[in-house]
Amino acid sequence: MSFVCPLPPLKVMVRAEYLYDHQHGHGELIDGIWVSVKAHRGEAFRFETYLPAYGALFDKLPISAFLWKPLDGEDLPLDMLQIWDCLAHHVAVIDKPLIKGLRCEFFGKDKKMHGGEYLFTLDACWPDPRIPDFTLVETAEDHKSYNVIQLDNGQFALQPNNRCRFIDPAFTPQEMLTPDFKVCTRIYSVETTAKWRLGDTTTVGYDDRGDDPEDEAWDELERRLQELRGV
Repeated sequence: MSFVCPLPPLKVMVRAEYLYDHQHGHGELIDGIWVSVKAHRGEAFRFETYLPAYGALFDKLPISAFLWKPLDGEDLPLDMLQIWDCLAHHVAVIDKPLIKGLRCEFFGKDKKMHGGEYLFTLDACWPDPRIPDFTLVETAEDHKSYNVIQLDNGQFALQPNNRCRFIDPAFTPQEMLTPDFKVCTRIYSVETTAKWRLGDTTTVGYDDRGDDPEDEAWDELERRLQELRGV
């Protein structure tokens, strides 16, 4: 995981106005190939793209700069294609074989569903525990993944899981339920049980401890701790 990650070499078309700082080139498309993606916290992802006709690399392009075919339908703005800025300076490109290539749709800011094909995912975390984390990238209720979707209208989108639905013909029923899940606000850990202390045993299987006469007291303490945590 790093500030810059290689991308699958997907052939794209770049809107020329993004190559000329929106001063001219509107309506023109230039062939390109994705090379890498860069993450700047608090900004939209930057996609580095190879432009074969020029032999050039251009690396400051947001997702709204790209088409995979000529625009066919509504031209969605950047803040609808990517609704959250990067959460951290370090990003990873994740290939998810189970859902790769599936039909996908996301719920946009316009309260409409926008369909396409799932390609891969961008995800992030804080890279170094020695450096204070001043972001929300590892906060349970705020962490976001960015699913890269090739949209039917010719654009690409970066959408979090909670705004997407993935349709697998082998598993998805004809009548799908509407997700009504709650945001996760809890951090789960398996090493917080008060009575689970093994520093005074030397056997690999921890099977020489015998019965603990204080088990009931520890169970009651654990129950009270769980109540205080709201678990």
